[in-house]
Amino acid sequence: MLSPQVAFQIVAYDIRTFGDPVLTSVAEQVENIDGKIVRLSQAMLQAMYQAPGLGLAAPQIGVQKQIFVYDVDGVPVTLLNPRIVESRGEWVYDEGCLSIPGLYVEMLRPKEVLLEAVDLGGNTIQIEADELLARLFQHELDHLNGVLMFERMTPDQREEALSEYKRIADGGTSEGETRHIGLK
Repeated sequence: MLSPQVAFQIVAYDIRTFGDPVLTSVAEQVENIDGKIVRLSQAMLQAMYQAPGLGLAAPQIGVQKQIFVYDVDGVPVTLLNPRIVESRGEWVYDEGCLSIPGLYVEMLRPKEVLLEAVDLGGNTIQIEADELLARLFQHELDHLNGVLMFERMTPDQREEALSEYKRIADGGTSEGETRHIGLK
């Protein structure tokens, strides 16, 4: 029999990067909230903090479930089966992605959203968000729907971003160097 420390040890996951087919597949709804889902959310938070990032969707660690985690103010949150029910306004901001490391692209998205989701307690909740949190919700929802930020770019941005990402992936940058691409 496993000791409690081993039985509840969190499995470590690697973050999948651009080119991995799991990132372009639509994730499945979470039907049952059980210990596996809770442990998965804990493992996702661990991977997100280690990256480091502000949010992480389950497909980014190879799990095809409608789950994402985030922490923008020191309070970790897990959301299941999320959907945006309202959005308004426009906001341009540099957007990065843990699955496309080293690249930040200025993108236009709605400034405010109303997100509906289920929490780990099984409660349906709504969260009003603006600016950074609204962008995070939209970005993570894209991952759950198999959409990467390359698909949200203008054609000129996409061409430049793909070229820069290839250069970064091929080792054409210094450790930790990032590349910013403006809105075109």
